[in-house]
Amino acid sequence: MSDIIKAVEEKYSKKKIPQFSVGDTIKVHLKIQEADRMRKQIYEGVVISEHGSGLRKSFTVRKISYGEGVEKVFPLHSPFVEKVEVVKRGDVKKAKLYYLRKRVGKKATRVKEKISSAKDLQGE
Repeated sequence: MSDIIKAVEEKYSKKKIPQFSVGDTIKVHLKIQEADRMRKQIYEGVVISEHGSGLRKSFTVRKISYGEGVEKVFPLHSPFVEKVEVVKRGDVKKAKLYYLRKRVGKKATRVKEKISSAKDLQGE
């Protein structure tokens, strides 16, 4: 039975997905449908959690918009998620960054940046 599920997931999964993890600041390029036309919207923020695996994998991005914290959950393999860009890598020790919800101002988006080696920079 699992071979059938893997075959279906292989058909619908995206091939080029950048490696990102919790704590990274990313830009998510979305396709938004308004009435009869499609437009592109960019959502930039910190990844605070990842859920699921395979075709059902999703991630939550948090940003501060006009002084209010906004979180959005994106299914990774959705056709409306056009691409994901990693802006900077974060160095965190937790799998879920829900503690950022309690922070105010600049502290709400500040995550320690991971220092990359030359080998990591070539891989991106």
